[in-house]
Amino acid sequence: MRKVRTTLTIDEDVLRAVKVRAARTGKRDSEVIEEALRRELGFDLLERLWRRNDMDEEQALGLAVEAQHETRRRRR
Repeated sequence: MRKVRTTLTIDEDVLRAVKVRAARTGKRDSEVIEEALRRELGFDLLERLWRRNDMDEEQALGLAVEAQHETRRRRR
């Protein structure tokens, strides 16, 4: 997967937590941030579904989006 560089403006406490997690896990800050974004956006669910099921990519993506919407409805 191709990586792109971007600039983020985030709270100092969030950045501090990223740096602590990166140090504890031996990862780069950008890896910690990307993993958190992938979890929040439902990418981890999508990847698990692709590994476990015979669904095609479009079906799996639809299911992941549906799960993400359900999660957001519960948070409200």
